[in-house]
Amino acid sequence: MSYRVNEIFYSVQGEGIRAGTANVFVRFSGCNLDCRRGHEEENADFDCDTEFVSGRSLSGEEILDEALRISGNRKPVGVIFTGGEPGLQLDRDLVAAFSAAGFLTAIESNGTVDLSGLGLDWVTVSPKVAEHALVQKEAHELKYVRHRGQGIPKPRISADHLLISPAFYGPNLDPEAVAWCSRLVLENPPWRLSLQTHKWLRVR
Repeated sequence: MSYRVNEIFYSVQGEGIRAGTANVFVRFSGCNLDCRRGHEEENADFDCDTEFVSGRSLSGEEILDEALRISGNRKPVGVIFTGGEPGLQLDRDLVAAFSAAGFLTAIESNGTVDLSGLGLDWVTVSPKVAEHALVQKEAHELKYVRHRGQGIPKPRISADHLLISPAFYGPNLDPEAVAWCSRLVLENPPWRLSLQTHKWLRVR
C-alpha cells in the first residue's frame, strides 16, 4: 500500500485543545473540496492557505520511519494526519502502525469522510461546508473558523469540545475577527476561543 504524501514535519500543535504539544505532522496530498487561494476560483467551497496538491508516493513503513527519525524517537509524541483531506487515504493499518510505535494518533478532517473505523485516539473536525454535507458524526473537538459578523455555528456533529477560531488573512491575524469571536464565546458558553498560534509565532 502506498500513500500520496505532501510533507512530513515535526512541530508544535498551534491550535485546538492539544495546542502546545509535540507532534509529527503527516500531510496527505489531495482534497475532496474545492478551495480558493487569493482571488482565484470564486466558486470554491472555502479559503485555503495550505499547499496540498503536490506530493510523493510513500509506503506506510517509509512514513513511519521518517516520523521516527525526525522526532528523534521521543516519547510521548503525537502524529497528526492532515491535508488536504487525510480521510481520503488514511487507513486502519497505518493508524495501527503508528499506535504500535507509541504515537498518539490524531486527525484533522473536514468531516466529509467517515473516520469511525480507523481506530484514532483524537479526531478534530473543522467543517468547510454546510452541516448537512458532513458525514462524520462524532469528534473530540469541533473547530469553526469565523470572520467578523458570522454567527455561532449550529453543529450536527457531537463533540467533546466546541471551538471558534478567528480568521487570518494570509499570515496576519484580524483584530476585529478576534474581538468578534471573543464576543461569541462570552455569549455562548461552552464554546471556547482557539487562536492559530503557529501562524503568528511563525512556526510550522
